[in-house]
Amino acid sequence: MDSFGVWFFGLFALFASFHGLVFGLEAYQSAQLSINASRGVGRQIPETLFGQFFEEINHAGAGGLWAELVSNRGFEAGGPNTPSNIDPWTIIGDYSIINVSTDRSSCFSRNIIALRMDILCDCPSGGVGVYNPGYWGMNIEQGKTYKVVFYAKSLQPISLTVSLTSSDGTQILASANIESIALPSWTKWELLLNSTGTDHSGRLQLTTTRKGVIWLDQVSAMPTDTYKGHGFRKDLFGMLADLKPRFLRFPGGCFVEGEWLRNAFRWKQTIGSWEERPGHFGDVWMYWTDDGLGYFEFLQLSEDLGAAPVWVFNNGISHNDEVDTSSIIPFVQDVLDSIEFARGPPDSEWGRVRAVMGHPEPFPLQYIAIGNEDCWKPNYRGNYLKFYNAIKDVYPDISLITNCDGSSQPLDHPADLYDFHIYTSANNMFSMAHQFDKTSRFGPKAFVSEYAVTGKDAGTGSLLAALAEGAFLIGLEKNSDVVKMASYAPLFVNSNDRRWNPDAIVFNSWQHFGTPSYWVQQFFSESSGATILPVTTLSNQSLPFIASAITRQSVTDNSYYLRIKIVNFGSNTVNLKMSLIGLGANAVNPSGSTCTTLTSTNLMDENSFATPNKVVPRPCVFTNADINMNVVISPYSFTSYDVSLSPSIEPAYKSDFTSYDVSLSPSIEPAYKSDM
Repeated sequence: MDSFGVWFFGLFALFASFHGLVFGLEAYQSAQLSINASRGVGRQIPETLFGQFFEEINHAGAGGLWAELVSNRGFEAGGPNTPSNIDPWTIIGDYSIINVSTDRSSCFSRNIIALRMDILCDCPSGGVGVYNPGYWGMNIEQGKTYKVVFYAKSLQPISLTVSLTSSDGTQILASANIESIALPSWTKWELLLNSTGTDHSGRLQLTTTRKGVIWLDQVSAMPTDTYKGHGFRKDLFGMLADLKPRFLRFPGGCFVEGEWLRNAFRWKQTIGSWEERPGHFGDVWMYWTDDGLGYFEFLQLSEDLGAAPVWVFNNGISHNDEVDTSSIIPFVQDVLDSIEFARGPPDSEWGRVRAVMGHPEPFPLQYIAIGNEDCWKPNYRGNYLKFYNAIKDVYPDISLITNCDGSSQPLDHPADLYDFHIYTSANNMFSMAHQFDKTSRFGPKAFVSEYAVTGKDAGTGSLLAALAEGAFLIGLEKNSDVVKMASYAPLFVNSNDRRWNPDAIVFNSWQHFGTPSYWVQQFFSESSGATILPVTTLSNQSLPFIASAITRQSVTDNSYYLRIKIVNFGSNTVNLKMSLIGLGANAVNPSGSTCTTLTSTNLMDENSFATPNKVVPRPCVFTNADINMNVVISPYSFTSYDVSLSPSIEPAYKSDFTSYDVSLSPSIEPAYKSDM
């Protein structure tokens, strides 16, 4: 480089340096965050605040969390009439020598359809029969064992090969042969097949080489390694369990209502042996479910998660028709029966059914929602009161949830909780962090049972959506004196059947990942039951910025932490000075303090099967933990600081809260509004 080049380069560098300095001054903002950590100033967050909502949507259960591999296992998807729709069952072999049909010859009275195979001649050179590809392919893995159950009938000696194969049927991964004399009556067969290979899009085949007629019904295949043997797919259960939900709302949602009442969820048809369950068509989300994941399984799932069950039942109203209040009594009795099934002793009528299913101990059902999104329907209030009074007469301890929003004005009917749903844009969701700031501190508390950013801001699960939701959840934390429960929706989506976007957990037959919205929820997994502290944010400029602080006890070493959560919803970096008020010197243990942040290079970044960890929480630098500290908050980020507290001050943060419900005069209400 010549002397002119050196001179020019130096001048350019100086200009660039100056320009960068000016840009830095423009891009950085300053703020102060004061956290009052004095003893006695905090408020206990409800133990139930953050949970999950499971709806049978997007094949979340059938073909998802419920590990059954066979789709339409009872051939009932076409209804009780014949010929019936047997999709996705398909013929194997030469169509000229096999006829496949359905008839009403099943031994099961509630699902009478069976499959009939007429094999017209012996075919020793190659078998014929049927195969089932499951839900967009069966995940068959080498070394795993699969339990295959089916019922068969034949008037001639039977020769049947049952196989798990590759997606095109050319590779046998596991197989068993059945040779038997004639089976004039239905016979149950159970096989354990050990796979010698892997195909994530495999299928189940039933073939024969012998002339004759074979009837098949209730064909099931499940991996033997489901969670606790309860039928839940382990990897998806693990994703759900990692969120540490304190409650589980089920089974919907619109799935409970149905477009028409004839297709609403009916709990009595989903209990008992799986072979006897008729299944039903979910006409809201447009697919058939065998109801292997039924009322009992939802209660079992809640128990396995350590979450309180929240049972949402149909109150005689669908999207298009409804039962008049004068005729609602059979529905009322039905829900009373459902409660007895869950809570009744094993010698009660419905408790006995539960006990026979393998759970003699009652389930701790304490929360029941009377319908879903029905408040504006003509018969809702009349029906609601019938249910409310009948349930309270028998079970006064159960908390009943109305569909009507009580956040802005008092309810005109009794309730323990009111349901609040919000699907909106990212900017609106961020602003709704203050939705409950001015809500009355008297009367029923809120159950925010469905929330999510949707539309163009969300894509199929964007960082932008997650950050807005994080701010909203911080707002719920700070208003947890009037918000008792909250859950995201929807929880699961099978990537082959996206009926709704976005969702928290995406999966196919063998893979899964969490969207940014899923990872935001993990920041709140320790919040329920923690102590929330008052925080004050000061800045010379208006910042799209929200923060909260809680104290919690580590489940691993019983030490105490102060967790500070911050959402920066703006494009500027924030230089933040944080102060912990009320703590003495040496109160903080710097070596045990950690920092985690969720951000990315683009607001619309998403995770995928190819890049499942593109937007996930990552450790950040936090070496200066103390009662006063300076930190840098990245643009468009969710950051969590876990400040380790010295053992000497731990007793000050142990929970000594006792809950008393004392009725106060409305005239003093303003004094009790939250300023957390």
